[in-house]
Amino acid sequence: MKTKCLLAALVANSILAQVQEQPVVLTIDVENHVLYRGTVFDATQLAKEPGPTTSVNQAFVEAVSVADIVAVNGKPAKGLWSTTVYAMPYRAAPQPGQPIADFDLGGTLYCTFHVYLPDGTYVGTLSDTGATPPGGHVVMGGLGGFSGVVGEHRLVVRVPNGQASTAEDPANRRNRAGGKIQAIFYLYPKFRPTVQMTSAGPAVFHGADFSPVTAGNPASRGEVLIVRATGLGPVKPDLMPRGSVRFSADPLQEVNSPVEVTINEKAVPAITKIGWPGETDVYRVDFQVPSDAASGAATIQLTAAWIPGPAVTIPIK
Repeated sequence: MKTKCLLAALVANSILAQVQEQPVVLTIDVENHVLYRGTVFDATQLAKEPGPTTSVNQAFVEAVSVADIVAVNGKPAKGLWSTTVYAMPYRAAPQPGQPIADFDLGGTLYCTFHVYLPDGTYVGTLSDTGATPPGGHVVMGGLGGFSGVVGEHRLVVRVPNGQASTAEDPANRRNRAGGKIQAIFYLYPKFRPTVQMTSAGPAVFHGADFSPVTAGNPASRGEVLIVRATGLGPVKPDLMPRGSVRFSADPLQEVNSPVEVTINEKAVPAITKIGWPGETDVYRVDFQVPSDAASGAATIQLTAAWIPGPAVTIPIK
């Protein structure tokens, strides 16, 4: 039994290591992008102009860039992208008023992406910094469902951003011509949603009697199954960092991030996604096996906050 358990653990760790070496590609689309340059030095005149204004990039002028998040990986989302911009026009052959450098560079950005679901549920925040060009941004970390991530991202400009002065009233940002940008993240999460392993295989159970799904007791089409998993992130309402407190039984605490189960590459919603009472990083995810699932070995994979975990295999009759 010990040998079988050890083998299962080694296989699971090997699969997880392979997954962790692969970046998670996260695409965030933003619209109504306006860059407000700090060209006003009289505080009484800030944000007073109701109509469109203009500005140009010049040395030593800070700026703020603002845009609305509208989609994540092609699915509707909400949120805010805000950026503090030190847009220095570095030039190898500078004109008067431009700082000299070995290469043409555009300065530094400090970005935050606050991501919400369409219903207003907060998912998480990504923070990064980078120079433009070449356009690469270092992802320094995150909050919520993105806690502990590192990586980088690139910006793809679909429509150039609006250019404004800080004299302009930012309450009118959505009424003017703004830009459209796609931020493509390559993330290496510190933890991923992972189905636990037991000596009998993946920790997947029949919903009717909580008996394990095994070769001798396979799952059925249309049946509700229960998964014991780790790495799903914070739970409502307090959104404490993963592993910091034990999950309660009354009330049950729902995972804050969107959770999906993929069975044989077909995504199905999670019926239940809660912290396992008494645990700190163990979760319960219930899902229904599709009625058209094929018999035989089926792959199961969890995704939380658009971050996929390693796949496991269960039998279906």
